[in-house]
Amino acid sequence: MINIRKYAAIDIGSNAMRLLVANIVEEQGKETQFSKSSLVRVPIRLGQDVFTKGEISEENILRMIDAMKAYKLLMKVHKVEKYMACATSAMREATNGNAVVERIKNEADIEIEIIDGKKEAAIIATTDLHFLLKTESTYLYVDVGGGSTEFSLFSNGKIVASRSFKVGTVRFINNLVSDTTWGEIETWIKENTQGFENISMIGSGGNINKIFKLSGKLQEKPLSYMYLNAQYATMSAMSYEQRISDLGLNADRADVIIPALQIYLNAMKWSGARNIYVPKIGLSDGIIKALYFGKI
Repeated sequence: MINIRKYAAIDIGSNAMRLLVANIVEEQGKETQFSKSSLVRVPIRLGQDVFTKGEISEENILRMIDAMKAYKLLMKVHKVEKYMACATSAMREATNGNAVVERIKNEADIEIEIIDGKKEAAIIATTDLHFLLKTESTYLYVDVGGGSTEFSLFSNGKIVASRSFKVGTVRFINNLVSDTTWGEIETWIKENTQGFENISMIGSGGNINKIFKLSGKLQEKPLSYMYLNAQYATMSAMSYEQRISDLGLNADRADVIIPALQIYLNAMKWSGARNIYVPKIGLSDGIIKALYFGKI
């Protein structure tokens, strides 16, 4: 007999907010299956406020409250039995972050947990990667967000090292990423990948998902470093308006996709990875699985 449950995850990022509703299919004697039932993305760029002014503006607080009220209703319609809302880089650095969490709890009846970079990386690492993580291979998992990027190294099917850095696409377009930080990332990647051969990368985040979609490749096929580099050159030569009109990018994607490509390309160069797999998973998927397996 099959039992279908519904869980939800709310990811409050620096570039956008997402509600993921997932179907969890339980059947005796079989591995539990997870599938996406609904994904709703709202482009509220909290990082623009926080990384330049230090706090979330009243306008964006009101937009967040409206979005959370909508998410609450959507979860009710989907008959979600359990959810978790996590806020990342922008909210944890906002001087009014805790006050915003309290307002949302009072006005939208949604409880939000502001998580640190270490917990964010740990949640992302719980995503279902067994179809990619071959025991004889080594993978560098890179999740690029608006305010931070999480790196996790997997070898022999297990996590070897994990680290979060304050390098994100919204920070980048506001010129808030220093050469020192780039140097720290380069050092961390090189030190942790030293001694491993034939490293591949796994990329997550909205920007790499879009790049993969534009490639037209089958899901299990990777993108090469040369392909990514060519896309970077092509998109960099285009204007912001051309990326929207010619490539069909959303307005809040057309500017951040360039720095996202830079982060992925640098990570590939420093790790020696020639290919990047894009399984379309991220923090929201990790939250669902961590909730289900009682890891958070």
